Amino acid sequence: MNVLISNDDGYLSEGIAILARVTAEFSNVRVVAPERDRSGVSNSLTLDRPLEMKQAQNGFYYVNGTPTDCIHVGQSALSDFKPDVVFSGINRGANMGDDTLYSGTVAAATEAYLMGIPALAFSLNDSSGRYWETAEKAVWTVLAHFFKNPPSSPVLWNINIPAVAPDEIRGIKITRLGRRHHEQSIVPSRNPRGEQIYWIGPVGRVSDNEEGTDFGECAAGFISITPLQIDLTAYSEMADTAAFWHAD
Repeated sequence: MNVLISNDDGYLSEGIAILARVTAEFSNVRVVAPERDRSGVSNSLTLDRPLEMKQAQNGFYYVNGTPTDCIHVGQSALSDFKPDVVFSGINRGANMGDDTLYSGTVAAATEAYLMGIPALAFSLNDSSGRYWETAEKAVWTVLAHFFKNPPSSPVLWNINIPAVAPDEIRGIKITRLGRRHHEQSIVPSRNPRGEQIYWIGPVGRVSDNEEGTDFGECAAGFISITPLQIDLTAYSEMADTAAFWHAD
């Protein structure tokens, strides 16, 4: 089985090296990732300039674009390698709840899923660098089962790994997305010329982290796996919307 690996932290990140190393124990691997950190770019494509793909000394390929770009380039430009599966990550920091809408890690997996390729996005609920050993063990656990019983149709799974010691992982829970308060702040500042600039500030507080959510189960020490879908249609509102537009 051929596995294409990407991320949004860039091809030099520790997380992608771990994911590639573990995956190589189960399958053939190619890594095509952004040349630099592209966190928060979601499903954006680069349309205003051409893309280049180069190979680094470690064998990984890197692209001057977004995670979504990397999936397209990896699918099309590697003539000797056609992916059966796509893995994205391991992200340095969680991607849960509303955060999945902004995540480049999840976006890379989403793009593969839209192409009909099974895709898994991996994130570690920590950004301190203390729990990479836990992340490696969690990926082993997930992939051992995945490759033993591969899904029969394309799936899109968002996987978050708890920030606990490796021997404190409590298992796997299938979860739904939680929610955050939408309180992302704008931080004003000045550039060296004295001109007004703004930074996007920290994300809002978690508002829905009850049992069964990705926030809640990951905080409790479980590997959280959330199956995602792409159809954004609000089916429950279709009748009311039709009634509105057909009203006299």
